[in-house]
Amino acid sequence: MSPAAVDVHPEDTQLEENEERTMIDPVSREDPKFKELVKTLLDWINDVLAEERIIVKQLEEDLYDGQVLQKLLEKLADCKLNVAEVTQSEIGQKQKLQTVLEAVQDLLRPHGWALRWSVDSVHGKNLVSILHLLVALAMHFRAPIRLPERVAVQVVVVRKREGLLHSSHVSEELTTTTEMMTGRFERDAFDTLFDHAPDKLNLVKKFADGVYLVLLMGLLEDYFVPLHNFYLTPDSFDQKALKAFDFSSGELTGVCASELPPGTDVVNLDLKSTLRVLYNLFTKYKDME
Repeated sequence: MSPAAVDVHPEDTQLEENEERTMIDPVSREDPKFKELVKTLLDWINDVLAEERIIVKQLEEDLYDGQVLQKLLEKLADCKLNVAEVTQSEIGQKQKLQTVLEAVQDLLRPHGWALRWSVDSVHGKNLVSILHLLVALAMHFRAPIRLPERVAVQVVVVRKREGLLHSSHVSEELTTTTEMMTGRFERDAFDTLFDHAPDKLNLVKKFADGVYLVLLMGLLEDYFVPLHNFYLTPDSFDQKALKAFDFSSGELTGVCASELPPGTDVVNLDLKSTLRVLYNLFTKYKDME
């Protein structure tokens, strides 16, 4: 019943007494949900930084020195950090990284995010810490991506005691559910529906680009929606999100906006959010002839 043996690279065994190093178990690295999480975050970062001509290929190798994280945060938060643009020394890298992570902390901590990373762990190319950081940023800034739910990895912890290496396995949860990560904890009838018949709801995804919602609102409210006011065949997230956001925030007369999910959730193919919008429509117009 002992844990499976883990291949440890020579550089990972060069530890000082009582020093500890962590790494993701190779089996966890091959998990499809873990790979999906990494790819989703990579694609998101590259999309955000496209105008900067920055291409990230490997999270731990490209983000550890703070340079890309600086650009990412500045783009997301629309701010400018007072740090040196390029620094090669380890001390300089850590100073820049500390400034960036302090700015992240100022943004996230007031909203209750647990900060599960540090300057040393990120600079040490700890992929688990970097993933925790990126997931938090993606959730805080409501990134137009769909993170896989309940992604967990086995982390191998190697520690040197009395000249000998000792290893142990720890389970690390990287994502929970979308509702929990975005702060919506109350379960309702739609959660029950998903628990029992998730395979029957994919049809709802057809509303994700906002076109059907716009046309449906025109029919229900008995007005014509000029075709030049929206994109019949949207080909970007912004074109979709604009319609969905306008729809869910102001056009449902008599329905409290706080009852409706953000429009970006609909665009991101969040089935529960789309169903909630449709249910509010049904409730308002069910007696209409």
